[in-house]
Amino acid sequence: MISAINALTQDLTKKRLSSAVGRVSEISGGAITVSGLNGQARIGDRLILRRTGSDPLEGEVMRISGSEVSMLPDTTPDRVAIGDAVLLHPTPDFAPSDCWIGRVIDPFGAALDGRPMMRGEIARDLMSAPPKAASRRSMGDRLATGLAVFNTILPIVKGQRVGLFAGSGVGKSTLLATLAQNMEADVVVIALIGERGREVNHFVKDVLGVEGMKRAVVIAATSDQSALVRRRCAWSAMAVAEHFRDQGKNVLFLADSVTRFAEAHREIAVASGEAPALRGYPPSVTPLITGLCERAGPGNAGQGDITAIFSVLVAGSDMDEPIADILRGVLDGHIVLNREIAERGRFPAVDVSRSVSRSLPAAASDDENAAILDVRKYLGAYEQSEVMIRAGLYSEGNDLTLDQAVKLWPELDSFFGKADPDGIKSSFNRLMLMVRRAVALR
Repeated sequence: MISAINALTQDLTKKRLSSAVGRVSEISGGAITVSGLNGQARIGDRLILRRTGSDPLEGEVMRISGSEVSMLPDTTPDRVAIGDAVLLHPTPDFAPSDCWIGRVIDPFGAALDGRPMMRGEIARDLMSAPPKAASRRSMGDRLATGLAVFNTILPIVKGQRVGLFAGSGVGKSTLLATLAQNMEADVVVIALIGERGREVNHFVKDVLGVEGMKRAVVIAATSDQSALVRRRCAWSAMAVAEHFRDQGKNVLFLADSVTRFAEAHREIAVASGEAPALRGYPPSVTPLITGLCERAGPGNAGQGDITAIFSVLVAGSDMDEPIADILRGVLDGHIVLNREIAERGRFPAVDVSRSVSRSLPAAASDDENAAILDVRKYLGAYEQSEVMIRAGLYSEGNDLTLDQAVKLWPELDSFFGKADPDGIKSSFNRLMLMVRRAVALR
């Protein structure tokens, strides 16, 4: 009760009774130049432009020069005229609170679910620095995920940062919701960046559900909002995750998707005059993505961990496109979803041969690592000869490893699509039993 009163008091003391006013001096492309606010505006402040005969147009301060500020509007600047009044509204502090659990909010900390919501007592910097490299703890123990493939051959540990690479319609959102519901964590923070408005409601109510929301905070910025708001969504969600990490909690951070985060930054960078370099992306996209990813991971002594899964939309399964390439170099593993696997009905459609967890071999025992190596050996043998097998050209008895792989493949493929609520040990016992049966075919 006391904390709620303190938060309300802070809100009241920061209410402004007046706003600075500037005037539109230039309209160029998607940007609007405003004079008269350069001495008071800061990057990220909100602006409200009063249009004659139309609703106000909102936007954000993108650039400040000696005498003018540049505004990036949330929508197209239709019916904007030279001399229109522009009101300055400094961005409110972003102060996460424990009472945000179970809620859907926007990147500014306002409720999107229609219910009143209190802010926290302490404001957080959306662009805070990651924990210092020399003082960070190592990655922790394996986490139960509820899915056999991640409990065994692709383990996820506390503080690990993993990329989820998938095309559209391959089950990426469903997999993220499954992990949000079943993965071992104290709090789940979900960033829906540039998602369709209908999909946000569908994800929260139907995919995630009541049980999933009991320990989750969803931060959403829909596709119709400005690039500045969509980019801010990822930073706001990470700030919420850091709030709970600093309390010593194990936080699961899910971002969907880093690709739309990078695309929002590209819009802003181009409007600011930065030249594209990486297949249309500006050079600043690399430190932008790596800076976000570095904030996740193990905390310092006394803090918790942020275990993060960053989804990436890969068009045409191109794993060498710039965003996918940047993430593979900075993360502790990557999960690749395969469209062909999804089309034959297996969920999750994980392409195990192309996926890697860099928590291995430390995350598993010697026996478990030996089983994982055997599974990968059999998968490789089967996939190299799959065309020959399907064409009926395979003949048993010529290659013992391939014979074992052919016998093992249906059982392995079924195993990778199984839920396993009994935990990691149960999953590994089943996997090692399958491997022992295959080895016994000598």
